[in-house]
Amino acid sequence: MTSTAPPIVIAKRRVMYIPGYDPVPPRAYRERYRREAARQAALSGYTIALGPPHSKAHFGWHVSAEIEGHQTETQVAVMVWADIVRASMDQGVLASYGQLARTAWAYLGSGALFRLMRLRKGPVIAALYPVVVLLVQAMLALLLGYGAYRGVTALGHGLGDWGRLAPLLTAAGCAVGTVSLLAFLRWCQRRDHLLAWYLTHDYAFSAQAQGAYPPAQEARMAQFADTIAEALTTDTDEVLIIGHSSGAYIAISVLADLIRVGRVPANGPALALLTLGHVVPMVSFLPRAYRLRADLAYLAASDALTWVDVTAPGDGCSFALCDPVAVSGVAPKDKRWPLVISAAFSQTLRPATWAALRWRLFEAHFQYLNAFDNLPGRTDDYDYFRITAGPRTLAARFAGRAPSPARIDRAVNRYTGRAA
Repeated sequence: MTSTAPPIVIAKRRVMYIPGYDPVPPRAYRERYRREAARQAALSGYTIALGPPHSKAHFGWHVSAEIEGHQTETQVAVMVWADIVRASMDQGVLASYGQLARTAWAYLGSGALFRLMRLRKGPVIAALYPVVVLLVQAMLALLLGYGAYRGVTALGHGLGDWGRLAPLLTAAGCAVGTVSLLAFLRWCQRRDHLLAWYLTHDYAFSAQAQGAYPPAQEARMAQFADTIAEALTTDTDEVLIIGHSSGAYIAISVLADLIRVGRVPANGPALALLTLGHVVPMVSFLPRAYRLRADLAYLAASDALTWVDVTAPGDGCSFALCDPVAVSGVAPKDKRWPLVISAAFSQTLRPATWAALRWRLFEAHFQYLNAFDNLPGRTDDYDYFRITAGPRTLAARFAGRAPSPARIDRAVNRYTGRAA
């Protein structure tokens, strides 16, 4: 565990960003950082610039910033698992509907859905939304297929000698109807303007093993752990791990693994975890999430790191202000983490900015990675670019900060069993 106090002003930082369930290439995160950092710097009066990474081992970029009167150099790396996401999304129409049925049963049959509704309605509605959309699309497809079938058989009636042609035309009608049905659903899947198919795959991925991590994910998490362990041996002042959305529970398990087996050096850099827009209960509330629940309990009591959790009630895709450890029912008696705070979009964004964002649910889910309006009188408690590129560690920046009084920290989970 870390025994030495971090420097008051840090000069060098390593950041490892773990995305959520997102098939986009990692360069999309670099371009978002570049765009939003420039905007935040202009609003807040500091300087920040991006350059190529110093190492080609992982996709990333270098950040040079002068913030709060100090120069800081930061290496950012994206911990990529988009290939696993894309592979899980590479499903045909019928397989996707099979995923939908299994996922619905995983949450309904276990009772997890009803307990999740006691936390926040937003992410539960987001989970039910693809069910409704795909069922509506299936009904439209059936109507289209039936219409095609009727069209073919009606054509046969007009040709005369129906009795002799009936078997052939019935078979042709069924074939045309089936092809029309599947073609329509395939078109809906490829277009997916409503993102319902994407969400189906997202929730199916989390629920495929009733909360246990699938082997491909475990293997990739082990690689992430090796990367972080290497960073902790370098001449840097802070190693900051950021887990966004589904990436939050991945980060929790990776860091729990590292600390548990002694891969965090006693006199190494300050270790910090920032979780953003987490969806931890979507996994931890499932029956076989033994590993994640054990990792939550272990990390919550660790003095080897600082853990800050940031969500916002305006983010309908996250479990806003839900303490992921406490609501999962695994809070230890000596619980220290996480510090749960709110990004409070309605208070930290100008009314016009918030009005334009609040119905763009997915963009609101990414607002944590964006610039915030520099409103008069607002504190800089949460500024993504001060945190990732500024001169203070996460521990120093939030030292003495009280948790949000609106947080939910009561145990709600029915399943509290943990891995040995």
